[in-house]
Amino acid sequence: MCYAFTMLSRIEKLCAEKGLKMTEQRRTISRVLSEATDHPDVEEVYQRANKIDHRISIATVYRTMRLLEDASVIDRHDFGDGRARYEESREDHHHLIDLNSGEVLEFISHEAQKLMEKIAAQHGYELVSQRFEIYGVKKGSKTPPSRRR
Repeated sequence: MCYAFTMLSRIEKLCAEKGLKMTEQRRTISRVLSEATDHPDVEEVYQRANKIDHRISIATVYRTMRLLEDASVIDRHDFGDGRARYEESREDHHHLIDLNSGEVLEFISHEAQKLMEKIAAQHGYELVSQRFEIYGVKKGSKTPPSRRR
């Protein structure tokens, strides 16, 4: 008898640690999210998951995304483009959002982290969590008036 062993995705491991029940459809959605190199919205997750398992419905994706978000396994972002976008929960990076293209670049800045910790401390707080998002346009391009913040 031959068994196919597949490694668990990072999100599947987090779900197991949190005691979440993993159906095959949730596994597929979790793998799609773990393998994403972008910040997909629910429709994009649905399209990718449905290519793997055509039985997955958009309702299942919505329910699973809510479950994963409520369990702090994934983070929901609003980058100002009217779509909720998702990624695996991680504390080690920030986002630079291009207002023209919608492209989201991830970056790490130890200086920004230290500054946020300093600001919290100046006000008598210990930094527990933070989000740092920068919105901009590439040099030489114009920002559409409707996208200015």
